[in-house]
Amino acid sequence: MNGQKTTMVVFSGDLDKALAAFIIATGSAAMGNQVSMFFTFWGLNIMRKDQVVNVKKSWMDKTFGWLLPRGPEKLGLSKLHFAGLGPMMMRRVMQKKNVATLNELIQITLELDIKLIACTMSMEVLGIQKEELIDGMEFAGVATYISEANDGNINLFI
Repeated sequence: MNGQKTTMVVFSGDLDKALAAFIIATGSAAMGNQVSMFFTFWGLNIMRKDQVVNVKKSWMDKTFGWLLPRGPEKLGLSKLHFAGLGPMMMRRVMQKKNVATLNELIQITLELDIKLIACTMSMEVLGIQKEELIDGMEFAGVATYISEANDGNINLFI
């Protein structure tokens, strides 16, 4: 580690923005920086497990669960979504050009010890429970992000 620190708030659940966040995070970690990613609101959908996890929920929490994308493979694009055709085209082009998928980038973040923090307040609002997120996540509130960002040399909001 070189003493530098990159922090980011991952607010968007769009595929293109998620890719950007993980490419920046892994690139920064590869340069020797400490990296933490704070997932809040729609950004939490990136970190949801693909499969349904049976947990007790209120009807409102279940409704959010049905309406929100479950995991990286279900994310749409911020532009050119075209009812799901856009993300499919983007994934195909990335595969042809040998670009890492979002799932692969997430796995790399875990291997690089990038700190992945789920916003507990956003989880409460959206009815997302710890068991529904990928393994390796930490759970904390905004004060933890602010503490991380105070020590950061690079702070991003994506």
